[in-house]
Amino acid sequence: MNLRIIKTVISREYLTRVKKKSFLVTTFVVPILFAAMMVVIFYIMGSTKERIQDVAVVDQSGIVMPYLQSNERVTYTDFSTEDPETIKPHLKDFEKDVLVVISPLDTVKKTVSVQAYSKDPLGIEFTGNLGNKVDDAIEEYRVRQYGIENLTQIMEDVKSNVKVTEYTLDDSGKESISESGIYMIVSMLLGIVIWMFIMMFGGQVMSSVIEEKSSRVVEVLISSVKAVDLMFGKIIGVALVALTQFLLWIVLTVVLVSGASLFMGKDMLKSFSANPEMMTQATMGINPDLGNMTIPVESGSVEPGAPSELQTVMATLANIPWVKLIVSFLIYFILGYLLYASLYAAVGSAVESVEDTQQLQLPITIPLMIAYLIILMAFQNPDSNVVVWASMIPFTSPIVMLARIPYGVPMWQLILSIVLLFFTFLACAWVSAKIYKVGILMFGKKSTFKDLWKWLKQ
Repeated sequence: MNLRIIKTVISREYLTRVKKKSFLVTTFVVPILFAAMMVVIFYIMGSTKERIQDVAVVDQSGIVMPYLQSNERVTYTDFSTEDPETIKPHLKDFEKDVLVVISPLDTVKKTVSVQAYSKDPLGIEFTGNLGNKVDDAIEEYRVRQYGIENLTQIMEDVKSNVKVTEYTLDDSGKESISESGIYMIVSMLLGIVIWMFIMMFGGQVMSSVIEEKSSRVVEVLISSVKAVDLMFGKIIGVALVALTQFLLWIVLTVVLVSGASLFMGKDMLKSFSANPEMMTQATMGINPDLGNMTIPVESGSVEPGAPSELQTVMATLANIPWVKLIVSFLIYFILGYLLYASLYAAVGSAVESVEDTQQLQLPITIPLMIAYLIILMAFQNPDSNVVVWASMIPFTSPIVMLARIPYGVPMWQLILSIVLLFFTFLACAWVSAKIYKVGILMFGKKSTFKDLWKWLKQ
């Protein structure tokens, strides 16, 4: 390989792409749209009020209605003396949104059945809350059947809700507070970011190769530049373009969101943060397991010896090996990108249009999809055999290993994973270069895996 020529190809690839109108438009439009989306989401969640549902209840059991207490979202009205069949077709006339019919009490099974009728689907939140209230009524009824005095109070007294405070120990035995939920968020974000980088940047390399091949520009380039030098120059040049665009997206998004929050004032954020239930719902939408985190919030409610939420979060973030994490991220990004970009370049050289890449792309995308699925389970058991092996196998390690690092990875495993990834990249680059040299000048025939094998043996 000629480094001077590769440098020239990188410069040409980079400058040609960053000067395109499409690059400038995408670079500035995407952050504006993303920032606008974030501002709209915060505004809607902080200012909108849910419509109150008026519910007519026909309680034929006689035990449930006292437990259906109205609140700011739902208003329950007792229609137990009415016939449900007369209410169903006339809900609008009764100015009601929902009709809830509770069956007569089954004295044998000691339970009831519940039916809800409405013009529009009710949603999980309404039916879940209604089911919980009915369960409370049935449980209370069953407790009373035992005839034990103060049994309800006794059952309440024996209930316990113990919070587990996590501590991690270093080699010297020093302990520090930790929270699994924080590790989970960091590991998932890192894994998804590196997966997105590889998919997006590798796809750009393949598209660039196909574009030059289909336009026959590559024939002119090959006359003065070796195919291998052209391939590596293109891979590195596209990576620099993509990195430039991504960094600009981050900077512009932060600037726009900060400017929008200052322009709109602090009232919007206050209204959002003042509604804990809304914040919980937003968090649960990201990951339901976060709902199990029971960190005390107010200083007055903190159990003796238990840390506050802020202390737990800060201590957990401080406990993460950030230097090791950032260095590993850069190494895995570079090697992982080079590995997959070389394979994408080989695929791009074998076809003349993006539509023809589906079959040849499959062996590349499958490991990436498997790695993405594995990181979703890595936070549940980061030391399971599947996760550990996936963090060693070069085609999945750039994604999975980053998801493991916040939980702690033995140094020998990290070094072994990087070494395996490096030599696998060299092997794949050699294979891709052989395919690229032949495939880039092949026209008029749809290539198959058999053709790639034949080119590789030449």
